[in-house]
Amino acid sequence: MFEWYEESFGEDYLLVYRHRNRQEAAGEVHKMTEWLQLPGQSHILDLCCGMGRHALTLADAGYRVTGVDLSSVLLREARAADSDKRVRWVESDMRALPDDKSFTEHFDAVVNLFTSFGYFEEDTEQLKVLRQIRKALKPGGRFVIDVLNARYTAYHLVPYSEREEQGAVISETRHIESGFVVKEIVVREPNRPARRYTERVKLYSLETMAALLNEAGLAVDNVYGSYDGDDYDARQSRRMILVGNRDKGALGFALSERRSMVL
Repeated sequence: MFEWYEESFGEDYLLVYRHRNRQEAAGEVHKMTEWLQLPGQSHILDLCCGMGRHALTLADAGYRVTGVDLSSVLLREARAADSDKRVRWVESDMRALPDDKSFTEHFDAVVNLFTSFGYFEEDTEQLKVLRQIRKALKPGGRFVIDVLNARYTAYHLVPYSEREEQGAVISETRHIESGFVVKEIVVREPNRPARRYTERVKLYSLETMAALLNEAGLAVDNVYGSYDGDDYDARQSRRMILVGNRDKGALGFALSERRSMVL
């Protein structure tokens, strides 16, 4: 039996998320590079790179980029868009990156974007992802992890929506179940059976995310509520974007010291 993330990121994903484009990614990458403050030619790992929107934009900005994803379909699209072969594309589970020197203390930064964290049932599995990020980073290397803001998502969840893309009707039903936001997607096209997919992502509070990161050996420096650089507000921010480092020394994240955050 396949897990949801092994089935959902196929050909229909290209249709369902067609609205996510390079132009949108360009603005997000611009802000990320401000936060990371890395010199040109730094090595960046885009973990769960999908179709490569951010990885290719980072390469445009002069960084040496590796994109990792589990989906061969999405990597096919990424490679097709990378005509100059500027990015190294690797197919891998984010919990178990290749065990070689190119993924061991090699990267100046790791980015994990567009809600690509929280896919697994157990926190022990999410922790494996964070430990892989730490292993991939050079000592003192930086990270950006972009997830849904749990409280905002729960209060503003749209139970049902429907739209049309290239002649297909896409309906999306959403609900919260056992701490996960669950999206049921149905794609209908004329003269074809309906295709159904499920997405299931765990919602984390800032405190729990900080604790998981701490346990993995990663330290949070700043938290933002959007790619505009807004202060994080648990009630009003759509996103929870964590920026931090592979801590060289003692770990810890004191929320009382983060005066820019509203909990």
